Amino acid sequence: MPTFTALTTLTGKAQAEALGDAMERLNPEPTGVGVFEVEDGSGLWEVGGYFTEVPDQAGLALLATLHKAKPFAVSELPETDWVAHVRRELAPVEAGRFFVYGSHDADKVPGDKIPLLIEAAMAFGTGHHGTTLGCLKALDHLLGEGLEGEKVADIGCGTAVLAMAAARVWPEAQILASDIDQVAVDVAEANMEANGMKGAVECLEAAGFDAPALKAAAPYDLIFANILKGPLVALSPDIAAHLRDGGYAILSGILNEQADDVISVYAQNGVNLVKRDEIGEWTTLILRK
Repeated sequence: MPTFTALTTLTGKAQAEALGDAMERLNPEPTGVGVFEVEDGSGLWEVGGYFTEVPDQAGLALLATLHKAKPFAVSELPETDWVAHVRRELAPVEAGRFFVYGSHDADKVPGDKIPLLIEAAMAFGTGHHGTTLGCLKALDHLLGEGLEGEKVADIGCGTAVLAMAAARVWPEAQILASDIDQVAVDVAEANMEANGMKGAVECLEAAGFDAPALKAAAPYDLIFANILKGPLVALSPDIAAHLRDGGYAILSGILNEQADDVISVYAQNGVNLVKRDEIGEWTTLILRK
């Protein structure tokens, strides 16, 4: 069965969500509509629909005009076994002592690595993206420097692969993982169970540190925040306040050209650069209070 996509971009979350809602009322109806922020600091949002019939291009053009969006790009996708495709593309990833893999590669786990199972169907935050890989490498570096973590927070945890990595190396530590999206929290808990780590990390829905459990556990030895520049800058006072003296923050989701701005803001809050690492277009920072 052929599949068609219709994609556009526009400025502003509210406008993008309104356009997404309007797309739901097209005829033929889309099988799904997605609204996503473009992660490049531009302020643009992408709105896309998926169709099993040729979409109404006149209707799409009208919606684009009404919502001040760019004209929709309509494409026909080839028939693809996407699960098989993702499994082929998501080869295991090594990040220092950590080995991130899907269940289809369970036979490839080296005996001298710390295994972290993340299914291909939960691809965001598997370790293949430069930001997650950078964070795992940063943790590996700090472990090599002798860091001992008793309290760890993973803010904006996604799949919680970073929290799981911390729990693997510090099984007695108090580790909390939070995300603003309850779906992500559910995924994090499922990943914990799949790795035989149920209960090793407390997963909760929260924006930043806006949860009693996160505040009560402070101060932290290590805080992960793999999100985007804007939220990282906004969180800088809170991250500084919730770190113990001498504690570390591992930050990512930062485009290379944005790194100096983030470093400057955190320095103003008493959290200073220790190490920076670039993987592709993304920078990961290790900072210390």
